[in-house]
Amino acid sequence: MQVIPDHKADTINEQVSANVSPGSTLITDDSNSYRDLGGLASIHRPQIIPKDKVGEILAQVHLAISHAKRMILDIHHNIKPKYLQGYLNEFCYKFNRKYFCKALFDRLLIVGVTSKNEFRYRLR
Repeated sequence: MQVIPDHKADTINEQVSANVSPGSTLITDDSNSYRDLGGLASIHRPQIIPKDKVGEILAQVHLAISHAKRMILDIHHNIKPKYLQGYLNEFCYKFNRKYFCKALFDRLLIVGVTSKNEFRYRLR
């Protein structure tokens, strides 16, 4: 997730060109901000999504957005815009971490074995 200042076509095009491979296929809604994306990807398929189908077609997108909103409102309550990217980074880490459940113990073990102890106890 990336914080952007507005939803204008130039801003969207800049983000897409920086983060999407030229050979990618983009499937977007039919927003006017996405009109020029055809030159940035090999295929751009805009779709008009009926309001009653938004929950079905964009279910994962709405799930991620609702989880991000809930985390920001429940944990951080009042945020300043300059810290928003940090909050989104934290959310993405937590959201993606759920896929490591089976390997969590192994990852913890590797971190424990490979980390260097910086703490030194001095006797007086």
